[in-house]
Amino acid sequence: MAGAKNHAYHILPPDIAPIMGAFAGGVMAVGGIMWMHSAAYGGAVFFLGVALVIATMFLWWGKVLTEAHAGDHTPVVQLHLRYGMVLFIASEVMFFVGWFWAFFDFSLFPRPLIYDAVSRTVSLATDAAAANAVWPPKGLEVIDAFRFPLLNTLILLLSGTTLTWSHHALIHNQRGGALKGLWGLIGVGEHDSVKKGLWLTIVLGLIFSSIQAYEYSEAPFPFKGINYTSAFFMATGFHGFHVIIGTIFLIVNLVRVYRGDFTPRQHFGFEAAAWYWHFVDVVWLFLFAAIYVWGGWGAPVHAG
Repeated sequence: MAGAKNHAYHILPPDIAPIMGAFAGGVMAVGGIMWMHSAAYGGAVFFLGVALVIATMFLWWGKVLTEAHAGDHTPVVQLHLRYGMVLFIASEVMFFVGWFWAFFDFSLFPRPLIYDAVSRTVSLATDAAAANAVWPPKGLEVIDAFRFPLLNTLILLLSGTTLTWSHHALIHNQRGGALKGLWGLIGVGEHDSVKKGLWLTIVLGLIFSSIQAYEYSEAPFPFKGINYTSAFFMATGFHGFHVIIGTIFLIVNLVRVYRGDFTPRQHFGFEAAAWYWHFVDVVWLFLFAAIYVWGGWGAPVHAG
């Protein structure tokens, strides 16, 4: 019969969201380039692009939620949504591979650099010291890996367990209960492990970001001018950015939990956020081991 649906896919009608997203991304990119080159109105164009990207997210993802509630996300559609999230995380993995590659290239084949902590300048050794290039560059103090970085490692590992607890509770429908104590003040029932786990994970994510911001403010080296510091800040900074994005992702899911959007059988948005958060956890373990511990081994440790 003509027009009959003989497949399990959901065919989308024409929509403005894709072309709007492409236009918004282009505006943001052009604005960013203008801003970096100090062109007039570069910052304004960049933030206009950011606003358009955020508007596209609300428009597009809002329609995805509407489709889910309408029953359009059949099992095969949900499976391919998961494939999409897996591919997205795989692309993020390759993004971080680039930063690790740069850091290992700098460290395994170091240039004979000498860092002056007083003037915060770096120079290239030209005497006999040039034959004994070291990593990190001579004169550079590094951040103590076993203070704030180790604390942040424990915080992220703990956040992974609280999120897994929340996910397990959602699968087994452990919700509800009387509103008692401090949990009751924020609308969390005594048996609602879904909300409890999400709240704890979000708080731990915010603590991680706060500690990292403080660590950066006390860093004994500048952002630019040295290959060690540039690689350090780009790798750990982009990870910190991913933690912030992941925290926002979890906050959105917490709002949706309060709205009752998720069921034990259908909660892809929650799963996607959990996968993303665990990915962030694993990347940090590699960053901690490779950049903080191994990357600073043998260098003088900053006493601050």
